[in-house]
Amino acid sequence: MRAKIIGAGSIGNHLARALRSHDVAVDLVDTDPAALARARDEIYPARYGAWDDAIGLHLPDDAPRGDYDLVVIGTPPDSHLPLAMVALDEGCGALLVEKPLTTPDLAGLEAFVVAAESEGTRVFVGFTHGVADATSAFVARLQEGAIGEVLTIDTETREHWGGILAAHPWLPGPEASYLGSWRRGGGALGEHSHGLHLWQQLARAVGAGEVSSVAATMDLQRIGDVEHDRIALLDLTTSSGLVGRCVQDVVTRPPSKGARVTGTDGVMELRFERERERDVIVTSRSGSDPQVDVFPTTRTDDFGREVAHVLDAITTGRPSPLDLAHGVATMHVIAAAFASVADGVRTEVPA
Repeated sequence: MRAKIIGAGSIGNHLARALRSHDVAVDLVDTDPAALARARDEIYPARYGAWDDAIGLHLPDDAPRGDYDLVVIGTPPDSHLPLAMVALDEGCGALLVEKPLTTPDLAGLEAFVVAAESEGTRVFVGFTHGVADATSAFVARLQEGAIGEVLTIDTETREHWGGILAAHPWLPGPEASYLGSWRRGGGALGEHSHGLHLWQQLARAVGAGEVSSVAATMDLQRIGDVEHDRIALLDLTTSSGLVGRCVQDVVTRPPSKGARVTGTDGVMELRFERERERDVIVTSRSGSDPQVDVFPTTRTDDFGREVAHVLDAITTGRPSPLDLAHGVATMHVIAAAFASVADGVRTEVPA
């Protein structure tokens, strides 16, 4: 297999390593020669021990075109869809677009969906938590009725963006990139949209349907001439009437990420504890001690598992929680959340 990765930042390096571990030929493309040099001389060897000379390094003008089994878009969110459209035009076999899929104004989204369907191209959106081993086990237990009928779902992705900046030390602060601008797909709701995507994934898993309305509260802050949501609180309702909440922020440290699902027979919690190199499921039922299950993992494992999942889905055609339709659904809730804040009312989410 052959893959092209557009964007030589932190995500691009993680995915290059993961693809090479599956013997996929990789070309890494970036508009900035310094970014390519940094990947080769600093990021990749620092993380993985040595640079892999089998990875091709290219500026856009000299990058190979066509004949790729997979194209990965690992650039800022406001460039995702234009680059993805170019990949479709080149006839890529499949696309993996980093989250969030696009910006909250949804510019170009409908046209992209139509184009992907017309080309018959499988598109994935890179929500790594959606394919974590612990997440898969959590979903399976909910579907088996481990805590009875599900009454409500809470998810959170609370993490200070210092961790993101530490992985991008060439950035002086969030204002120097899309991170500090919600309009470009940054801020808490865009950058940490793992939490919202997980909420939707769990709601689907228990048959609760799609999110039909959202009431949002945000703490909007300005850095220079850009504005971001440092805290986003979403009150969600699905088409079946299930209610719950999702909280995302860029201020919490140490981070707190995961889900809590309350059922008629107990509570299940899913915790992503990357600082302890593990994920955890805690199942609590009245009258018995909590059951704790630990799933060892690392940041590198996250991307390795994501790539393995995508390659398997491409080969087998199996449905995936990373499929385009789910990434689109997450974007529709994000757009509705910002509309809710602007209008001060609960906002309907398009079906």
